[in-house]
Amino acid sequence: MKPAFPSVYAILTADLVTGDESAIARTLANAGVGLIQYRDKAASSRTLFEKSARIAHALAGSDVRFIVNDRPDIACLAGAGGTHVGQEDLAVEDARAVCGEAASAGTGASSFWVGVSTHTLDQVGEVAKTSADYIAVGPIFPTSTKKSDLVVGSDFIRRARKLTSKPLVAIGGITVARALEVFRAGANCVAVASDLIAAADPAARAREYLGIAASCCK
Repeated sequence: MKPAFPSVYAILTADLVTGDESAIARTLANAGVGLIQYRDKAASSRTLFEKSARIAHALAGSDVRFIVNDRPDIACLAGAGGTHVGQEDLAVEDARAVCGEAASAGTGASSFWVGVSTHTLDQVGEVAKTSADYIAVGPIFPTSTKKSDLVVGSDFIRRARKLTSKPLVAIGGITVARALEVFRAGANCVAVASDLIAAADPAARAREYLGIAASCCK
């Protein structure tokens, strides 16, 4: 039986994480978070590789899938479990080609995942035709972590759900107060940055999200 898609996706951004990225990654993994992404658009390739490799090492042997934002090459070199690309980045199949046979299967059968950001229903429809392992939709709500004039709202998830059976990851301005609305709209997973990483107790906050997701699946 295919395992359920993780319900909580932690986004570790360089501006939110103070100190050791691998330490917060371990903390979140121990709390039950199933997907963790590292994002640092300003870092040099060497710095991004070194940080990603440390996180990958810290999560080795766990059930957590570690994703590197934007850079499939560094994700593969660092031993990550996948990469996430945007509309201006490499296409899904090209991102897989960077990593060769380990990433060739896609759709959950591969040991290497490729996720894609979408902001319109047309984009969702196009990504649904690819081997992408999940489709991120958003920003659902206004967010301070990524500058965007486009906020799509939770109804966008309902409409996107009709276009694909692939896992949908809701991203953008997600908080504990809004998570239930997002899951009920059809999201498989919530991607959270500020409300999780900047919380006084990130592990406790992660468990709150996991509890909300579990309550929606009863």
